[in-house]
Amino acid sequence: MMKKMTQEFKKYTSQDLLVWETLFKRQAENLVKKACPEYLSALQNMKGVLNPNEIPHFTKINQWFADHTGWQVEVVPGLIPVEDFFMLLAQKKFPSSTWLRTIEQLDYLEEPDMFHDIFGHVPLLSNPVFSDFMEHFGKTGCSVLDNHEKILELQRLYWFTIEFGLIGREDPKIYGAGIVSSFEESTRSVESEAVSRKKFSFDEIRKKVFFTDRVQDTYFKIVSFEVLFESIKNYQKK
Repeated sequence: MMKKMTQEFKKYTSQDLLVWETLFKRQAENLVKKACPEYLSALQNMKGVLNPNEIPHFTKINQWFADHTGWQVEVVPGLIPVEDFFMLLAQKKFPSSTWLRTIEQLDYLEEPDMFHDIFGHVPLLSNPVFSDFMEHFGKTGCSVLDNHEKILELQRLYWFTIEFGLIGREDPKIYGAGIVSSFEESTRSVESEAVSRKKFSFDEIRKKVFFTDRVQDTYFKIVSFEVLFESIKNYQKK
């Protein structure tokens, strides 16, 4: 069991605020025609607690979610063991770092920071269908913790959907947090002719190897969040 952590809000500096403001404003503008309507709507709805003018305060965000889908942001030191990750999601708690990259690291960071976690992941947790999918994803993970192959399949699903997924048929938009929070990849994923955009297939995804140290060359596009929800429910049945 992880030790309970808190966000030490008073430790943030003016430099941290500059980094947050720069990243937020740049990416919010960049995503206007690239992100899916569900994400853009969620970001707009959360502007009182998630905006470029202040570093996100997890207590305020959690209070906002208490009146919506009930998710909570849980402070973690960084990457956590997979069993802890699944357990948190099953409890509708999303793990987030509290540290921010430096101004010199605006365009690339190997380990997810608070901008990735909060700007990238948190808004869509207010979408009812996506919220249900994430909760069921966590519960499914908890049910197969003794099966390495099943865990690997779920990690691949997470990577190609929650982190790097597209949504739409002819003109796919971004919903994956890894793309949403990346200035370079948010353009590459929807505009580059050098990448493949394939129809979502859980059977294909669960066998597909992914790499964490490079931009993606293949993206999977869903028709709707209902498709994701159905895929995890069908996986549970099996």
